[in-house]
Amino acid sequence: MAPDTYERLERLARRALRDPAGFVRGLVPGARARREISTRDARIAALEEELRRCGLRPPEAASPVFFVVGFMRSGTTWLMRMLDAHPEVLCRGEGRIFGAGWKRKALKKNDVDRPASSLYEALLDAEYLRLWVERSVWSRDGDPREHIEAMTRMAAGYFMTRELLKSGKRLVGDKSPLLNDRMVREISRIYPEARVIHIIRDGRDVAVSAAFHLWNFGNVKEGTEIAEKRAAYRADPEGFVRSGRSIFTGDQLRTLASDWSSYTGGAAQDGPALLGDRYMEVRYEDLVADPERHMRNIFSFLGAVSDEETVAGCVRSQSFERLSGGRGRGEEDASSFFRKGVAGDWRRLFTTKDREIFEETAGETLARLGYERNSS
Repeated sequence: MAPDTYERLERLARRALRDPAGFVRGLVPGARARREISTRDARIAALEEELRRCGLRPPEAASPVFFVVGFMRSGTTWLMRMLDAHPEVLCRGEGRIFGAGWKRKALKKNDVDRPASSLYEALLDAEYLRLWVERSVWSRDGDPREHIEAMTRMAAGYFMTRELLKSGKRLVGDKSPLLNDRMVREISRIYPEARVIHIIRDGRDVAVSAAFHLWNFGNVKEGTEIAEKRAAYRADPEGFVRSGRSIFTGDQLRTLASDWSSYTGGAAQDGPALLGDRYMEVRYEDLVADPERHMRNIFSFLGAVSDEETVAGCVRSQSFERLSGGRGRGEEDASSFFRKGVAGDWRRLFTTKDREIFEETAGETLARLGYERNSS
């Protein structure tokens, strides 16, 4: 075969694989789009086969799919909003695609728009689906769990890329909290070509934010200790702090510290080992201090445009002042989802006993992740 033919085939394959979703941007998903996709897939397969026959390796296609993960109250929503503000990026939450074993214990009124379990758990727990997989002539010779993981991968890709095609954007991401200590492991096994952004926040600030979130959005019954503490703090925040009272009740802090240590520590350990350069960590504290610099790095990691003007626009449109309705960082509204927007507030709110509990439960993880331990 002539040299120019090799070059032509390689150029065609690279063009076909560079932006696999782009050719149907603007189309409404349906029969026409499916025919277009099927035709394009056939062409790509033929080009790949021709390249192999010529002794050339087909270029790898970069997946448009990515995932944003982090322990609850770690800044995942703020990060999602800045990502979604980019003209090339669609990012939504919370799809809760991964998380074996996770189910919501109760569905409250303010949770009706969120899944009752993860997609992966829903498929694993579907009795008749498993029976079909175990008995069908098409699947019974394989491992049922591997088949269900493949279904999870296909379902996630279907739902996310369907919305991507509608949006006219190029990259699509799901933001969901870490639901167990194995979530990054699950992503690496089920969706290995996807990129993962893990946002990490000091677990003590996470615990403080989680306590206020429960006060504001949990099912808090009047007359309980939680309700009494909430009322006392809202009436006189500084007086509450000076009194030496803890914002936590019962084993709440110990449970939060244990889960943060397990989930965040597990993801930080598995990410680099299993995903390599498809895994990125960002600290909430760094985003607060210099959001434009770190968002530029994140957009570059995803392969999105990261020029100064675009990044500044994304950051500016999702500033704390705009999200909080006009408050500056550090101005507290104890009843708001975006309460204060600062790092290190645990130093003000943790009692001596709180510090001891967190250090005992999660001190080693704090140190491993580079956070100071039990600072006064």
